[in-house]
Amino acid sequence: MQLQALSALAARAGLALRGAFHPGAGDLVPVEPGGAPPGTLVLLGWIGGRQWPAFAASPEAADGAPDPLDRWSRRVIDALAAEVDATALYPFGGPPWHPFQRWAMRAEPVSPSPLGILIHPDWGLWHSYRGALAFAGRLDVAPPSARASPCVSCAAKPCLSACPVGAFMPAGYDVAACAAHAGAPAGTECRERGCLARRACPVAADMAYGGGQAAFHMRAFLHGKL
Repeated sequence: MQLQALSALAARAGLALRGAFHPGAGDLVPVEPGGAPPGTLVLLGWIGGRQWPAFAASPEAADGAPDPLDRWSRRVIDALAAEVDATALYPFGGPPWHPFQRWAMRAEPVSPSPLGILIHPDWGLWHSYRGALAFAGRLDVAPPSARASPCVSCAAKPCLSACPVGAFMPAGYDVAACAAHAGAPAGTECRERGCLARRACPVAADMAYGGGQAAFHMRAFLHGKL
């Protein structure tokens, strides 16, 4: 299996190939069913709003049952895994929780942002990981390009001053304050168009989620916090 062919299959399923690497013991990738360590891990996810229409038109998005995006991800990635003879892994459904952020930093040039979200030089904060495929064999994988975090050269860091309740602090993310604001009348802007702090980031601002996608993610966040 070549990554180019796998990328085309992923795109057909409504996913983007988000990078790949050859895992070692320290990467905590589960062993294959036969007990052997996997040879290659390929991450799958979304970039901006490009893949949103595939989910928005799905049965899961319309059936009113809980966790529609996770259920959609399982359906399409499980099918893809069966097609290419790989094992599907997910960032949800734990414990145990797979270290997707660690895997992402091995697979492509992402790095932690002041908001705690991984930032990509091209996609900014507007991307996500929906799952991964573990292959028994070693696919032909190029190492990710060495690129500096865009946060290093961002002196103003508007993401840290844009939050109305100062939820992003050096000590960490105040989840309760964020959820209380976003769920109140004063938080309508965050609730309907997405996090103000995230939207303040100047990197790849044109990739920001549209209203429907942003509101969906905020509803999911609030459902779990309020």
